[in-house]
Amino acid sequence: MNVVALDQLWVYLAGNPLLSLLVTLIAFYLATRVNILLGRTPLLHPVVISIVLLISFLLLTGIDYRTYFEGAQFIHFLLGPATVALAIPLYDHRIRVQRMIWPVMIGCITGIVTAVGSTLGIALLMGANRETLLTLAPKSVTSPIAMGIAEQLGGIPSLAAGLVLLTGSIGCALGPWVFRLLKIKDPTVQGFTLGLAAHGFGTAQSFSSIGALAGAFAGLAMGLAGLVTAFLLPLIVALLGI
Repeated sequence: MNVVALDQLWVYLAGNPLLSLLVTLIAFYLATRVNILLGRTPLLHPVVISIVLLISFLLLTGIDYRTYFEGAQFIHFLLGPATVALAIPLYDHRIRVQRMIWPVMIGCITGIVTAVGSTLGIALLMGANRETLLTLAPKSVTSPIAMGIAEQLGGIPSLAAGLVLLTGSIGCALGPWVFRLLKIKDPTVQGFTLGLAAHGFGTAQSFSSIGALAGAFAGLAMGLAGLVTAFLLPLIVALLGI
């Protein structure tokens, strides 16, 4: 009777949207604690650990992604307000942003062209097909924008989202080493670089590891990169004849 009761309880919980929300919050909490215990290493970002934990949970329980997302979509909804909230620290440092507007714009455009050009160039040399190229091209912007761009160009949106996560993880891991190697200590430069190269991952790391000033410039870079990429990428693809 107890086994049957537990079985029925699990069936009820598995179909309850609140379970997905609870599991997501627990996974991120555990991932954050693990990252802190490991000295906040960027090699094991809390988001990456959370993804591994959630995938393991879904595989072990047999819950499909659609059922999981029905409960976790509230967190997905909060992505919008959280992104808009990045404007608050940016407003606090608006005078500094105004003074650096031209270096910021030039750095943003240069970074996007370099990221897209190098990615497409390497992929072409390795014989990637058109669909793969159009999926790889927007990997250096935040997930929602990358998925939208990939879909419009003819790529694979879901794969583009995965590549964005991979790019963010690598950017966060290599960023601190590059800063030490080049002796870059200015938080505005560090934040802007991480936001441009590692989008949301880099922005979160800038706020948690460097400071509010770096986080503000990381958020600025992430927003500008997404906006400029949406306009420039179709032109770059057309120029390359892909």
